[in-house]
Amino acid sequence: MATRQNLAALRVLVIDVIDMDTIDVTNLNRQFLFSESDVGKAKASVAAEFVNKRVPGVKVVPHVSAIQDMSDDFYERFNIVICGLDSVEARRWINAKIVGLVDDNDPTTIRPLIDGGTEGLRGQVRVILPTITACYECSLDMIAPQKTYPLCTIAATPRLPEHCIEWALVVGWPQWHSELFDADRPDHMQEMYERALERAKEHCISGVTLSLTQGVVKHIIPAIASTNAIVASACCTEAFKLATAIAPPLDNYMTYAGNDGAHAYPFSLDARPDCPVCGGEALRVDLAKSATLSDLLESIAVQAPKASISAASGPLYMRNPPVLEKATRANLTKPLSELFESGSELVVTDATLPFSLRVTVRFSQDDHR
Repeated sequence: MATRQNLAALRVLVIDVIDMDTIDVTNLNRQFLFSESDVGKAKASVAAEFVNKRVPGVKVVPHVSAIQDMSDDFYERFNIVICGLDSVEARRWINAKIVGLVDDNDPTTIRPLIDGGTEGLRGQVRVILPTITACYECSLDMIAPQKTYPLCTIAATPRLPEHCIEWALVVGWPQWHSELFDADRPDHMQEMYERALERAKEHCISGVTLSLTQGVVKHIIPAIASTNAIVASACCTEAFKLATAIAPPLDNYMTYAGNDGAHAYPFSLDARPDCPVCGGEALRVDLAKSATLSDLLESIAVQAPKASISAASGPLYMRNPPVLEKATRANLTKPLSELFESGSELVVTDATLPFSLRVTVRFSQDDHR
């Protein structure tokens, strides 16, 4: 929301905003375009109305939609795209979309993509010039994995309130209900909290609250208004520099740390030749000859968490439809050497991504021949 305010203040005359979320009471402490009477309304619509009234001459056009629902023609209208997305999957999608719209014979199709994000007192900003600098996919291995807890701990020896919440989610819910847990349903979240609280009392653990339950279940990191403002300001500054050529843009990544003083560290991230989005080479994976297809899928889980994989001979494992998943499931436990030869190039797809991965697999024994 701060990004929209800053862009309007910079007199960016036309701003299109895509946001499918509605306003929650928890947004009010840091998103100053909203008031208590706006709770439940679409964020994009309320923000557009506020800015349009407040800043004459600026036109904010709201789109209450998911970014994936918009066509190529929609994205081709813009000169600069700024992202403030809340998931890795969404960032990977928009990155691939903007890179994919580049026509090598038409430099005007290179649309700078500015990405900003915060995690508590930390944040980062990057400027992506598609096909010129490193894209978001190039830095995927820099993303820290989500914190998880061993099942044996949460089931047998819980010590933290988070253990009780994870137990209620992973162990308890499937026992109590046949339907999947829906984190967006208030009745589901309330029951999850109550069950976790019961578990905590049984083990003399304090600290289970509804807000903590929501944070653990949804992997929410508390948002700090000042951190959001710093990152939003940096994103808008980079957009201003790109639009006016008043100064060179960031090259091409900046991290901000406010947890121990206030530090900003810019550096240049190199593009990866094996990047499936902006690079031309296949991703290389080295595994033991005895490794199974399941081991291979685990090794590329960062790039494709819900992967289906095929060889030149045909599908090796398909997650969907269910009939194909069942037909290819037996391959998961087979050694790779039974499925294809060392050096084979495989194609990996993931329903959450708008692109496919090319993966070359070599058996480690072959490296010593």
